[in-house]
Amino acid sequence: MVRQSSAAGVLALLSEPDPVFKQHALDALNPLVPHFWAEISEHIALIESLNENETLPQKARDSAALLASKVYYYLGEYDEALSFALGAGSVFEAETRASGSEEYVETVLSKAIDRYIGVRSEEKIKSEKVDPRLQSVVENIFLRCIEERELKQAIGIALESRRLDVISRIYSQTNDTSLLSYAMEGVLDAGFSLSYRDEVLTFLFPLFPKPKAGDNSPHVHSITRLLVTLSNPSLTVPYITSLVPQEKLVAYQFAFDLVEGGSQDFLESVRNDLPDGDSETKDVYDKLRNILTGQESVKLYLQFLKRNNQTDLLILRHTKDVLESRSSVYHTALTLQNAFMHSGTTSDVFLHENLDWLGLASNWSKFSATAALGVIHKGYFEQGMTIVGPYLPQSNGESNIQGAAYSEGGALYALGLINAGCGGSVIGYLRDTLKAAQGEVVQHGAALGLGVAAMGSKSTDAFEDLKNTLFQDSAVAGEACGYAMGLIMLGTAMADAVREMLMYARETQHEKIIRGLAVGVAFIFYGRQEEADETVKLLLAEKDPILRYGGVYTLALAYAGTSDNEAVRQLLHIAVSDTSDDVRRAAVTSLAFLLFKNPVQVPRIVQLLSESYNPHVRCGATLALGIACAGTGLQ
Repeated sequence: MVRQSSAAGVLALLSEPDPVFKQHALDALNPLVPHFWAEISEHIALIESLNENETLPQKARDSAALLASKVYYYLGEYDEALSFALGAGSVFEAETRASGSEEYVETVLSKAIDRYIGVRSEEKIKSEKVDPRLQSVVENIFLRCIEERELKQAIGIALESRRLDVISRIYSQTNDTSLLSYAMEGVLDAGFSLSYRDEVLTFLFPLFPKPKAGDNSPHVHSITRLLVTLSNPSLTVPYITSLVPQEKLVAYQFAFDLVEGGSQDFLESVRNDLPDGDSETKDVYDKLRNILTGQESVKLYLQFLKRNNQTDLLILRHTKDVLESRSSVYHTALTLQNAFMHSGTTSDVFLHENLDWLGLASNWSKFSATAALGVIHKGYFEQGMTIVGPYLPQSNGESNIQGAAYSEGGALYALGLINAGCGGSVIGYLRDTLKAAQGEVVQHGAALGLGVAAMGSKSTDAFEDLKNTLFQDSAVAGEACGYAMGLIMLGTAMADAVREMLMYARETQHEKIIRGLAVGVAFIFYGRQEEADETVKLLLAEKDPILRYGGVYTLALAYAGTSDNEAVRQLLHIAVSDTSDDVRRAAVTSLAFLLFKNPVQVPRIVQLLSESYNPHVRCGATLALGIACAGTGLQ
């Protein structure tokens, strides 16, 4: 059989006056496009005019649209290819099921999905209506995905295009809770806006069936993650009460899981909103309230760590023998090593065995040594005051003994660390001590302790106390107040607090205070994504490098764990363009916070930066690798 070498003969039929010849030519040209698209493209204007010719039968016009679409596809004009494919109607639908055009169909459908997602995303903003032809194509994609059991693919497109009704339809047909969990994880981990994320989670929540004790419901943790993310007591409290008393064990498990991820403010609201219960349920609700304080979880962790403490004291002894004890830097390094190795175990054997070494600590190394007790005894609420009591400021005021202020400040910080995230019982004491303290070192310790103990509590009283200490304009105390103010308002994006902190940061002359406030602002925007954009833009445009430094961390913490492409691009740009070494180092380090859920990407991204001539950039690359890849064993 002689192979066809030209489409000229068929193209000539397009100029015939008889519509039958035109229809025949269009039908014949469609399969020839892959081989003769360059030749056919010279007649594209004629083909388009046939598509617009209302005197031709609809089938001929649709065939002309499909032919034009294919030609534009081979010319690389994918938007035009999609537009004409939409105009081809049923002819394009038939083409999607024919063999030999898979690559063309896949590309056009991909463009259709992208355009549909774009239009749906802007629909609420600009009231832009979706082209019904585009809607029809996407509906067919959904139907085909469901027919072929590609359900996760359909859910992914539905999430991107804000078609929650499709998710509901899929679940009603399958009753597969793993698909709901998949949708939830998708909206949480794929960098959607906060408002849309909350909309999806609120939509998914009632679809999850109620778990029962003993049925190994795999979606229990998904529901918990959903409730913690929304942090909405009006959803959480009715859900827990619906489990009491029939499924009280499940309710207890929910309470423990909520403590793992919930903020103090959220947990306190849930505790307060739980009903008192009747004679049958009162004991259950009392236990739930006790669990939601967080102290029960910490006690269990404490028991586990004490029971399974396998710390090798020989490592500490060798480190101590090698390092010069009189060097405050070495002393602090060993103090921190001991604290981290024994964190939460309550084992202070090394300190008791080396009291002479401990006595060599002076000034800030003494502060660190005392504060380390808080790390070692973290969660030991019952004995917290007893353990650090000998070092705390006495009721008759601060000690006049030389160096005592450092141990007193460290003890206050230690008290906060012991009660970290569950500080209800010591917050009052730390506030009173902060207000009464005169020395800046004691104020420093009290502020840090208060910030850690009241972390995420949104306590306006504690915030005001810290602000009053900040306004005394002490560099040492002010820096700690900046960090603590951010910790108390952690993840709240509270505009008033941010405005006050930045206003003072611009007024003060102390770099320590500016740094504390700048990082404190980053804490306030933790996890708030696009809500931080305006503040980030403002901070990154500042002349003061310390405020730009804060802007970098604000960006990193706002998008922490999202792997947001735009945030990564911004940080990489800052890492190579900022005039301040501190800011550049912070930008590279911050990549770890964005990408810690995808650690395998970090070595590739920082590879070139690790070879930079600038030691600060190399340092940032090292820190980024350490933070993002911690515990992964990546080679």
